[in-house]
Amino acid sequence: MSGGDAAGPDGAAGEAEAVGPDGTGVDPILLEIVEGTLASVEREVETAIARTARSPMIRDAHDFRAGVHDRRLRKLTGRSYSALVQPVVRDFPLGSMRSGDVFFHNDVYLSEGGIGHLPDLCVTVPVFHGGEVAAFVQAFGHHDDIGGAVPGSMPSRARSAFEEGLMVPPIRLWDRGVPNDAALRIMTRNSRMPDSLAGDLDAECSACLMGARRLGELFARYGRADVEACFDAIIDRTTATFRRELLAKIPDGTFVWEDYAEHDGVDPPRLHAQRITLTVAKDAPVPLTIDFTGTSPQAKGPINHAGDYADGAFLKKWLAPVLRNLADTPERAAELDVNEGVVPLIEMRFPGKGTLLTPVFPAPTNARTFVILRLLGVLAGVLAKATGGRMPADQETIRYTGVHGEDDCGPYLMREVLGGGSGGRPYADGEDTVHVVPDSRNIPVEFAEARWPFLVERLGLAVDSGGPGEHRGGLGYDKRLRMLRDASYMSIADRSILSCWGVNGGRAGRPFRVDVDGEEMDGLVDDHPVRAGQTIRIRTTGGGGWGDPLDRAPSRVADDVRDGKVSVRGAREDYGVVLAASADAVRVDAVRVDEEATAALRARLRTERGPVPFFDRGPGYPTLSGGVPNPLDVLDTPDAEPDAGGGAP
Repeated sequence: MSGGDAAGPDGAAGEAEAVGPDGTGVDPILLEIVEGTLASVEREVETAIARTARSPMIRDAHDFRAGVHDRRLRKLTGRSYSALVQPVVRDFPLGSMRSGDVFFHNDVYLSEGGIGHLPDLCVTVPVFHGGEVAAFVQAFGHHDDIGGAVPGSMPSRARSAFEEGLMVPPIRLWDRGVPNDAALRIMTRNSRMPDSLAGDLDAECSACLMGARRLGELFARYGRADVEACFDAIIDRTTATFRRELLAKIPDGTFVWEDYAEHDGVDPPRLHAQRITLTVAKDAPVPLTIDFTGTSPQAKGPINHAGDYADGAFLKKWLAPVLRNLADTPERAAELDVNEGVVPLIEMRFPGKGTLLTPVFPAPTNARTFVILRLLGVLAGVLAKATGGRMPADQETIRYTGVHGEDDCGPYLMREVLGGGSGGRPYADGEDTVHVVPDSRNIPVEFAEARWPFLVERLGLAVDSGGPGEHRGGLGYDKRLRMLRDASYMSIADRSILSCWGVNGGRAGRPFRVDVDGEEMDGLVDDHPVRAGQTIRIRTTGGGGWGDPLDRAPSRVADDVRDGKVSVRGAREDYGVVLAASADAVRVDAVRVDEEATAALRARLRTERGPVPFFDRGPGYPTLSGGVPNPLDVLDTPDAEPDAGGGAP
């Protein structure tokens, strides 16, 4: 273990090292105390922000997260992903920091890859012990508005970062406990929601300062050398656990797959590829190599992500949770933290400048969720190829929808990050209406109707949206808003043409759909007019299915119909299950399986359909590929040469 280097990278002498009975150099009791304190600080910071912030996106939707980092800039906590400390230390060396300082930034291209779009505002507070920086507490989240061309600072047709809002490189927002009022005035002056922005920033700064005090108490009680030895042990344990329990499940070899964003807001819809070539060499010092060569050129519109900084440190921690699906049980997967310990296991190779993952400033980035969410699925897909299907099917669990206008109190913005269904898994169905951001949630109906001029006429599950499979994909939302005043509808959403793919014989889920009084909307919309009395219907994506849907137990399909998750028609067409019930009005107590008719129908469907594909991308893919099948969708064999061509012309 690296606990013997507890004095830290600067060689400063510290307190005597605690030696545990296992010879690792770390007292196991102290290790538990330190680990528990880190988790407690992270939770306490997030709780304080949620209780004191003002914007619905932060306070109610909880679209933010906190993290604790050591003075070597390593992320120590594993409950949530977070931004990076690297850009702060790059511009403000440790020796220039003082107790009570708060640093702020949101500049995508000066964030070392830790910030994806300008509404994500990041505050960082150093923790001091003995007059020196010993750690950092950080929070970043998605805020209402930071300026730019449209309310919400996410213009779907932006061609430049200058259209997206105010860019702030790392600055000292508080100096020894004194806020920089001039900087705060500049930021709030550029926001359409100045009170919410000021309140959120105050909540985040105060919460991180509180977290820094809590962490400082840990150093004061146990000494920096022993606490830092525990930091090393926490990180080293993650490295060893991932190598032993997860990477051991992947055969050595090279595997390649790609998936796509479908539109960028500027050009007509087409396949914007994100490709991963995964090379596995379990005995090598760095066992996983993720090569993004083959990723499409940067888009004209805002779907780019500046990921090629700090050796891809942000993307390593963003992608590593996918590996937890290889754990022996889901319970074990939930126990595995993703901290800086995953970074030494992964080498990232980026293509040259000018791609979706290596954009050149000032390429716009506000819809970069299309790319980073897709990368989660691409890694899951390439691991599914490597492991013969031992991975979940695809999911798409972020899209921004909302309305903006004016009411009696002035301008308003309602923006919600609605989740969708997660993919079916080798051992279970996908989850319904989930969100990739930890602890996030939809906005409560009661709050929404009290705050904004609309009624929520329905908030439920989108029937039949989950991809059919032996293990069905999770369902998306079905939400309907009736406007009480004229307003404008907005949306930043992908998967409105392409679907979440099914795997191992599972079928794709239903894509994202929005209509305004029957008029279907594109996924990227800034200001579509909605008149008072009109209804907006939002149906979010369903996760892909896992395994052949004709292998799903008919009794489970009947249960799905009783639960309102699958229609009678869907049971018959997607699963080959004939129910003794009316297709027009299904009574829960009347649903039963016609065993004989089901057996006959399934036999006929198996004969008619032919071989079952390993991946099913749904009907949207041939629409954009010109009907050309994807050559990467066949299973690779270990050490197979990567295909030189993409899945589309």
